[in-house]
Amino acid sequence: MPHRDAEIALLRQELEMLMGERRQLLQVAGAAAVLIAGLDSKRLPVKAIEAADMVATTINGLPDETLKDALDSVNAEIEEPEALQ
Repeated sequence: MPHRDAEIALLRQELEMLMGERRQLLQVAGAAAVLIAGLDSKRLPVKAIEAADMVATTINGLPDETLKDALDSVNAEIEEPEALQ
């Protein structure tokens, strides 16, 4: 059983490492989402608009729950669209 215990310990370490990386990636995605949301595209150079569009497209491809986790990780709030009148 010592071999099995060692495998379990290695798997636990790997899982903890992956969870730590996930937390960091969520923070990066959340910070990027906040940055993109705050940009004024009319004031950006074309190259910056292209890069921002690439980031926004990637962020928009995330599942809703993952995006929510990302925004929560940087304490950002989603503004609800105003109701149509």
